[in-house]
Amino acid sequence: MKRLKGRVAVVTGAGSGIGRATAELLAQRGCAIALVEIDPVRLDETARALRAKGAHVSQHRADVSDAVRMEALPAEVIAAHGAVHVVVNNAGVSVLKTFADHSLDDLRWLVGINFWGVVHGCKFFLPELMKVDEAHIVNVSSLFGFVGIPGQSSYCATKFAVRGLTESLWAELLDTHVGVTSIHPGGIATNIASGVRAKSEEDRASLQRNFDKYGHSPDDVARAIVKGIEGNRLRMIVGIEAFIFEWLKRLMPVWTQKLAARRLNIFG
Repeated sequence: MKRLKGRVAVVTGAGSGIGRATAELLAQRGCAIALVEIDPVRLDETARALRAKGAHVSQHRADVSDAVRMEALPAEVIAAHGAVHVVVNNAGVSVLKTFADHSLDDLRWLVGINFWGVVHGCKFFLPELMKVDEAHIVNVSSLFGFVGIPGQSSYCATKFAVRGLTESLWAELLDTHVGVTSIHPGGIATNIASGVRAKSEEDRASLQRNFDKYGHSPDDVARAIVKGIEGNRLRMIVGIEAFIFEWLKRLMPVWTQKLAARRLNIFG
């Protein structure tokens, strides 16, 4: 996109972490922001913070896995802002269990948010994006969209799927005015671990400590998202570990999977 000032951006999972940081940066660049979040407290907190800085903000409480709710969302955003130019499909959750310990409910919950949430954001907003002079879709994948990690089978499955969806959508829209970008962060210091479904509280706490100690700032991802939009980039990778694993997987796919199995397995 040639300019962000005066545009309207929709950000899902905007109540914290990457979503909040992205909403703040897009607002700084002159966008009006439609905040989408399932948690009403976090939604209000983000809205207040942005309005205090002079941003034009609307609030939309929504479960991105709910197709009926998401189908109604574009009309709400249009009513509030008059148009949509940018959609950032960021909302995500995680399950920290071996596949054998996953329940089907775990899988349905995670796939509903991480994959179907992205599908809903793309599907229902695309007709509105096609109406404006230039537009962009951002889908947040992960380092785990490149390599399978023990204890993260469902999360990896959805992030691989988001990458594939994004690349296909990019190809379909290549000759249009709608750009598409997938974002692949490594470890990010967010509170995603607080809501993770884990086999034990010890596993959850260990995961959060690692994010807090080694994770990059959500602001780093927000900057990559904006750079991807402005540069019309297909893929943005955030963090040295994500770059390393992405290249290793290209060069030595089996060896890289063995490395992940042995060095990134918290269960053994």
